[in-house]
Amino acid sequence: MTKKERLEFEKMLLNKFIMSGKNLFSAEAAFAPLLKKVIEHALSAEMDFYLNSDERAKGNKRNGKGQKRLKSSFCSFEIDTPEDRQSSFVPKLVKKRQIILADPFCEKIMGLYGLGMSYRDSSSHIKALYDTGISQNLLTRIVDQVMPRVKAWQHRPLESLYCIVWLEVMHYKIKVGGKITHNTRYKILGVTKEGTSEVLGIYIGEREGVRFWEQVLTDLKNRGLKNILIACTDDLEGLTEAILSVYPKAHVKPGLIHQIRNSLKCIASEDHEAFRSDLKKIYKAVNQEEAEDQVLNLEKKWGTKYPEVLESWQLNWEQLFQHIEYTPPIRKLIYTINETEDFVILPVLGQNISLTL
Repeated sequence: MTKKERLEFEKMLLNKFIMSGKNLFSAEAAFAPLLKKVIEHALSAEMDFYLNSDERAKGNKRNGKGQKRLKSSFCSFEIDTPEDRQSSFVPKLVKKRQIILADPFCEKIMGLYGLGMSYRDSSSHIKALYDTGISQNLLTRIVDQVMPRVKAWQHRPLESLYCIVWLEVMHYKIKVGGKITHNTRYKILGVTKEGTSEVLGIYIGEREGVRFWEQVLTDLKNRGLKNILIACTDDLEGLTEAILSVYPKAHVKPGLIHQIRNSLKCIASEDHEAFRSDLKKIYKAVNQEEAEDQVLNLEKKWGTKYPEVLESWQLNWEQLFQHIEYTPPIRKLIYTINETEDFVILPVLGQNISLTL
């Protein structure tokens, strides 16, 4: 990224995000629309099936839509709910007076957006959303209405440029054919030139690896994403090379939080508080010179007791502290994605570290 591009980018974010006081990078902005679409289309399919198949619905018809607000632990959003003239339709996916969504429910919907799912996998995924049994005919009706829209979202064209792109990985276990298998979900979140957040893609793979990341990045490029200004990543070996092979002009920023967490894993419990306090002086430095001085102080104080930890900071110094060239408000946006919440960006790094480490 050139200096001119960086200045224009900072000006845009300051005007649209920081000065406005709006959280454009919240779960509501990025993740809630995906939940909303699946739930609304599934409820619509339920209504169609009820009106056409249930004896109690003879002579009944649709009667517009109502609205309700649903909440999960990390976001809330409104959905349109189908209504009938006789008010006899009882939805199965989201009950009439239900307003709280359990996180496993949200995770199952997220899984639908993962590329590479077969029709059978999609059907099993949708069936798992219902806590009571549903007929095969109803399941088919829901799949036929939901999946074309999910597929359209998966393959939709992207903007040619995203200012920031976060690349995150989540590992989880699923049961297939009576056996537990380990899968990996790749999540990509981007910020447009207009300052809005967008989920670029969700991909399902059997394991985390550079080769799969290359496939993911190539898919993004084929969908129209030509350039990334800043790429924020997990600390995966070879990922930087994979990004630069597809987007050679990208400014790759490995996650600072991952480095901190990995460091604290090697620190004795009685030293955690003091060591974390000294680390904070490094990543909160106002410029690179001050940060380098704090690293030297850290080495003098802890280098003998924890040489491997200090060596890791020295080896990764150049990549970890590229963010110092940006203004403090921009730094807060490019540290990392908070792993404790789905698609929620760390608003204030210093406040969250004490909670998540």
